[in-house]
Amino acid sequence: MSKEFIEKEVEKVFKSYPHPLNVAMAATWILGNLKGENLKVLDVQKHSTLADYYVLASSTNPTQAASMVDEIGRISKKNGVSVLSVEGKNSSDWVLIDLGQVIVHIFAENVRDVYNLDGLYLDAKIMPIPEEYYFSTPESVPDEDEGSFF
Repeated sequence: MSKEFIEKEVEKVFKSYPHPLNVAMAATWILGNLKGENLKVLDVQKHSTLADYYVLASSTNPTQAASMVDEIGRISKKNGVSVLSVEGKNSSDWVLIDLGQVIVHIFAENVRDVYNLDGLYLDAKIMPIPEEYYFSTPESVPDEDEGSFF
C-alpha cells in the first residue's frame, strides 16, 4: 500500500466527519488497512475527561503495532494534528497514542481482555465504522480438490 494511496484515502476521511471524530476515524482507517483487528471507536465524552474518543484495536505482533503507530503519527502530523505523546511503543503489549481529543489504544491481541477497556466503557456509544475502512481480502475459495470425491 503506497503512502500516496493512504494519504489520499485518509484525506477523504478527514473531510467526511466533524472534528475530532475525523481524527478518530482517520486513525481507524489506518488501523484497519494495516490489518488491525477488533476495531472500535468509542464516544467517551460523557465518561472521560481525557478525550472525546477512544480508538481501540488489536495487533497480531509488535512489528505491526509499531507500523500502525508510525503511520498514524505521520498522517496525523500531515493533517495538522499534533501527536502529544506515544507510550509503550517499544516494549509494551499496550501502545497509547495521544492525539489530544482522541486517544488510540493498540493492544497485543492476547492482552486486550486483560486491560478490558471495552468493558470499562460499556456505556460509551460505539461509533459505526464503514466496512471499507477494513482491510479486505477475497473470500476463501476452496481448493479445486477440496470436497471432490474423484
